[in-house]
Amino acid sequence: MVQSCSIERAVDEVLARLPAHIHMASPLGLGKPNRFINALYQRIRQLPERRLTIYTALTLGRPSLGDGLQRRFLEPFVERVFGDYPELDFLAALRRDSLPPNIQVQQFFMQPGSLLHSTQAQQEYVSSNYSHAARDINAAGLNLVAQLVAEDPEHPERLSLSCNPDITLDLLPMIARRRAAGETILMLAQVHSDLPYMPGDSELGRDAFDLLIDDVERSTLFSTPNMPVDTQDHFIGLHASTLVRDGGTLQIGIGSMGDALTGALLARQSNNQGYQALLADIDLSPWKALLDKEGGIEVFSEGLYGCSEMFVNGLLVLVDAGIVRRKVYADLEQQRQANAGTLGSAGQAGGVMVHGGFFLGPRSFYQRLHELSRDKLGEFNMTAISYINELFGQEELKRLQRRAARFINSAFTMTLLGAGVADQLEDGRVLSGVGGQYNFVAQGHALEGARSILILRSWRESGGEVSSNIVWEYGHCTIPRHLRDIVVTEYGIADLRGKTDVQVIEALLNIADSRFQAELIEQAQKVGKLPGSFRLDPRFADNSPQRLQAIRTRHPHLFPEYPLGCDFTAQERDLLRALNWLKSKFKLTEMLDLGKAALDAPEPAAFAAHLERMGLSHPEDLKEELLQRLLLAGLQATAG
Repeated sequence: MVQSCSIERAVDEVLARLPAHIHMASPLGLGKPNRFINALYQRIRQLPERRLTIYTALTLGRPSLGDGLQRRFLEPFVERVFGDYPELDFLAALRRDSLPPNIQVQQFFMQPGSLLHSTQAQQEYVSSNYSHAARDINAAGLNLVAQLVAEDPEHPERLSLSCNPDITLDLLPMIARRRAAGETILMLAQVHSDLPYMPGDSELGRDAFDLLIDDVERSTLFSTPNMPVDTQDHFIGLHASTLVRDGGTLQIGIGSMGDALTGALLARQSNNQGYQALLADIDLSPWKALLDKEGGIEVFSEGLYGCSEMFVNGLLVLVDAGIVRRKVYADLEQQRQANAGTLGSAGQAGGVMVHGGFFLGPRSFYQRLHELSRDKLGEFNMTAISYINELFGQEELKRLQRRAARFINSAFTMTLLGAGVADQLEDGRVLSGVGGQYNFVAQGHALEGARSILILRSWRESGGEVSSNIVWEYGHCTIPRHLRDIVVTEYGIADLRGKTDVQVIEALLNIADSRFQAELIEQAQKVGKLPGSFRLDPRFADNSPQRLQAIRTRHPHLFPEYPLGCDFTAQERDLLRALNWLKSKFKLTEMLDLGKAALDAPEPAAFAAHLERMGLSHPEDLKEELLQRLLLAGLQATAG
């Protein structure tokens, strides 16, 4: 029987009932009971005879405020959006490399880029596929699971794993076997008042838990605000959208490239004439044969089914737009009938439009889930990650459900021979983790009619230097080149499946930025992978940001700055544009132009409200005067 208790009493129970070394698993992302974890952490750090190992992933923390203009912009925004979200004490210690010697944190996925400089986090990272995490955590000696849950007053006997059934459901049978063998393993839950109650596979009886904290958590849920989508990402999303088959299956990830893809699919459905006119202006003729066979640019008459480890805001928006609406069924015979088109309307009840393993998103995403009826929520089945990320187990059913699947994931680098890099830098430091990317790439090859699509910005700028994200070689890869399939950049599509090395190289050169094509060609020719007589097709010789910007200018209504809405006020959107403009100017070649812009900046009265928001209405010293002039220059440059 579940024992109801306070947080401190729960810590007492855990210490009393478990051995000296506590092995605690807590969900990735949103589902961590932070206050309980902090209480256990603080208690054990004062007990050198005890040990605590925490197994988790995607430990969420507020963004770093930085200094100068960035801090002035972020501080009020972070306070408004994150409110009283309780930070994890162990995350602060990880950032300082100051974890106590008797406490260890092992993560298989990190909040992207957040722990690059933490020696402890880097050394204790576990490189593991998402679908293997439960197996590995169990094998490490798991004896405590701690998780946030949701409750429904109309069904008091049950709880929902809500945002995170992903690994917990996979752990349950492992835990049952070990308990049958006499081991003590505790399941602890705490209800969060704002977590939506997700019915279906994520529902458990209260008696599934040993300890239930009686203090309902009411603090702010961590959210991921939608960020602006720039020209580069918009064109990536547009190209990727043409590969999505009507009646098929869609998996997408978080971030501005995923938002851009969602925005392009929305345009394809709601403004197909404008969407097709834009595509004609881009000129997709080099990939016509591929799109005729694998893609589509018409409206969605049948709709899509979403099958994604992360139930992202974009999928919910696509449901509301009537694009994600193809239902799948747990009954094999029902699914066969659905595929054959013989399932009558009476048999369509109980179908699912989206399978997800975990969710995380902006505040509007959580609010929208709260607004849905229980029956509608039943069409979003939060379930075990093994069901989503693997074909093993119910394989025939999964194959029937996942027809014409498009698994769309991001990378930050591609080698010219087709290997993808998404999780780790060349020097070994981990940016994020492999997560489920490899699983989806493998499914893209294993499922009939499926394709794996890696989306990639062809170039990046850092410290004033522009460099190519398509390179000849890289010291690490996430996706080996023998699993190469489709790669999309802002300049087009590279179909790499089954191609020779010279064909792969040429296809990737065609979607590389033209500033780097000559050097890449020379590198490939030097090692004999490209003929000395090779000449780039002239159609791809003007892959430039300027060409894309010109196309955007001709179709302004199809490039929304925030395709899925945003948490920023109108003033903050102006300020963010200005700050991004200033960031782009802080390089040696443009410092004179920036200085001139600051000198020619308008009078403060022109942007009085913006200056007030940034605390720069009345500069108190020379530094603040300079910040004011720079900000005014940025606001003037990006106005309108």
